[in-house]
Amino acid sequence: MKRVLDGLKPEKVFYYFEEISKIPRESGNEKQISDYLYNLAKSKNWDVVQDDYLNIIIRKPATNGYENAPAVMLQGHMDMVCEKNEDIEHDFEKDPIKLRVIDGNIYGTETTLGADNGIAVAYALSILDSEDIKHPALEVLITVDEEKGMSGAENVDASMFKSKYLLNLDSEEEGVFTCGCAGGCGVDFKIPVVRQKTKMQAYKLIVKGLQGGHSGSDIDKERGNANKILGRILYDLYDSVDLISINGGSKGNAIPRESHAFIATKYIEQVQKRVNYWNEILKNEYSFTDKLIDILLEKIDSEEHPLEKDIFKKVVSAINLIPSGVLSKSTVIDLVISSNNLGVITQDDKFITLNNQVRSSVKSIITNNVEYVMKQIGDALDIECVIGGCYPGWEYAKESKIRDICTETYRDIFGKEPVVEAIHAGLECGLLMEKIHNLDAISMGPDAYDAHSPNEHVSVKSTENVYNLILKILEKIK
Repeated sequence: MKRVLDGLKPEKVFYYFEEISKIPRESGNEKQISDYLYNLAKSKNWDVVQDDYLNIIIRKPATNGYENAPAVMLQGHMDMVCEKNEDIEHDFEKDPIKLRVIDGNIYGTETTLGADNGIAVAYALSILDSEDIKHPALEVLITVDEEKGMSGAENVDASMFKSKYLLNLDSEEEGVFTCGCAGGCGVDFKIPVVRQKTKMQAYKLIVKGLQGGHSGSDIDKERGNANKILGRILYDLYDSVDLISINGGSKGNAIPRESHAFIATKYIEQVQKRVNYWNEILKNEYSFTDKLIDILLEKIDSEEHPLEKDIFKKVVSAINLIPSGVLSKSTVIDLVISSNNLGVITQDDKFITLNNQVRSSVKSIITNNVEYVMKQIGDALDIECVIGGCYPGWEYAKESKIRDICTETYRDIFGKEPVVEAIHAGLECGLLMEKIHNLDAISMGPDAYDAHSPNEHVSVKSTENVYNLILKILEKIK
């Protein structure tokens, strides 16, 4: 059977990328991919450890002439964000990613691709599986759960590593070296489900057609947040409808593209007119960023009773009061300092949960500002506010040997200066540098686009360029 990525170079990188694309690996469901990596390493007689958290550590000795060079960690994560278009049947617990190559880019088929961070895994496996590459001693760390809470990096045993340099392969722009990133935490609001005894005709109110994107790197692009938009509409309809249930988004670190509420009303003509009105004003508001936005109202059958009116009010008030998007920016460089993403709204028999992902490159903005705001919203609305899942940022170093090596190598190969920057997205470097003493880090990767959305794609040529760059960097570390 012909492979989709046959003939693409570097052949071994794309061979392994296609192999891991066959294996389910959503955050929290990494057992299959972790076992694949472990069994592959065993079959190749590589020195491998699978820890209790399913992180994979593979060691490769230095090649001739590099025995006295400092050890290097190649690092990425095995999990991926699993997003799909609403009308597509795809089970991320068992179905492979259906790869496509279009105009020199690799896509999934109306699902996320998993180049974030499958390309890093493919790079590392290709290097491990090669005999003609010059390099120092290598420690490959492939972590779990980067996309949800970084628990893999948080719980890895630092005593297993001797590396002085860390090459994190989780960035998404060729020619850009990342040397700092934001930290973050999760904030959940939990509102109890209390229902009325009455019932009315039910309808489904839908917000769809938004572009979405990565809640770190895309948060400043003014893209619509479906959960926040739904909150605006429900506030307008409050006196005309009752709320049965509400759900929106699927990942805390993805800007939600779709959201919906089941509502009940006796005033359908009035409600339909307001929905038509919202379609007009939102298509105007988002004409540059989300021109396919659509607000729909569909008649449904529902046996559930509406929520008590005061619960409805708390839900809508919380959605609308929660700060969202960019909260602060640097006045010196083009960098978002802090942000929040109301990424997921879920409802079960007991609670409606509003899940937020807060990011900041300044820790006190989270601990002494945004957390305070969130707690006060909870206090004012008399709802539970739970804060957790915090991870540290990565402070830009004044001096960095690995940064010097990487920038010099880039100049030698491409004849131009690379960009060196800090980013607003979260990387595992901060956690690893906290755990491993004197670790000098940098992050890089090929041109990849629209991470955490079904339009995610990665450039074939850029993947090759960055792979060759990594090999030259390893060759320079002596």
